[in-house]
Amino acid sequence: MIRTSIQPRKTTRRHPPRFDLIAGNAALDFVNTLDDRHTSQPKELLKSYIDLARFAEDTGLVEPSLADRLMERSLQFPQQAQESLDWARKLREEIHDVFWAVIRGKPAPPAALVQLNANAQTAAGHLGLHQVNGRFEWRFDEYGGFDTVVWPLALAAVELLASDDLQFVRACASKDCEWFFLDTSKNHHRRWCDMKRCGNRAKVRRFYARQKSE
Repeated sequence: MIRTSIQPRKTTRRHPPRFDLIAGNAALDFVNTLDDRHTSQPKELLKSYIDLARFAEDTGLVEPSLADRLMERSLQFPQQAQESLDWARKLREEIHDVFWAVIRGKPAPPAALVQLNANAQTAAGHLGLHQVNGRFEWRFDEYGGFDTVVWPLALAAVELLASDDLQFVRACASKDCEWFFLDTSKNHHRRWCDMKRCGNRAKVRRFYARQKSE
């Protein structure tokens, strides 16, 4: 089964995560899988369907056993897997465009918002209520094949957009990065996607700038 994006599954990692999950939200981490987005040479981190399945596993959106099955099937049915990967990348850019507008205080692009709505509605159609250990949970079915890893990402995006946390969505202050993240710091003044990734580099640049000016 696949859980909804509200409650990612906490599992024991079988291997180190392949992706830098610094955003605090699966939809924002998903946007960050296109690295160096605003440079002349963006880096695609979802190069294959296997990468997409691993991302879904790393974020806790799918169980390892399902990720394994989907990765194996992607080698048997490469065309269908590629179609799902293409859809995922398109969804990722729609999510980016909507949140990028929000971050800059501008209206969301109508076309991106319409498509995101449509994808979220499709995803919601695959949700069902299941009783697990005496409790009820919303879970996705597995009958969509390769698309099953994309559904929770669409819902994660619209859930965040409709939540009180939207005001805390940020883009990294580094112009070479601008990764998205959810600012959960105490005063909500976080500037960098990650101190190790961009914060320390900014400190080093400021240090050398001061040295030159002295």
